[in-house]
Amino acid sequence: MATADDVRRIALSLPGALEKLAWGMPTFRLADRGRVFAALDEDDRSIGVKCPKDERAELIAAEPDKFFLRPGHDDNYAWLRVRLAALDGDAELYAILLDSWRQAAPRTLLTAHPDLATPPRP
Repeated sequence: MATADDVRRIALSLPGALEKLAWGMPTFRLADRGRVFAALDEDDRSIGVKCPKDERAELIAAEPDKFFLRPGHDDNYAWLRVRLAALDGDAELYAILLDSWRQAAPRTLLTAHPDLATPPRP
């Protein structure tokens, strides 16, 4: 089971990432513009990550025990919640955080890290 410490370790391993307390919760953002790519919820049992609005419903329908929205909070944002206990370990947590990081990263950061910039092809 993934923990808040795992989130912190993996998120901070990504280029340009830093941790900043906001809204009473740890957020993980990019140093250059402060774009948030992940946030621990107050109970440390779930995280919020960037996710295109048009992809959220499919992810939630496929794995409702893993993915969810916080009603009234996430409705208008490209954001998705992930239950840490439902993850299959570090590899899945890394993939989710990396995907969110890619969405927040400016082109200059993606260009500087081409190995992280695009997802591997199946």
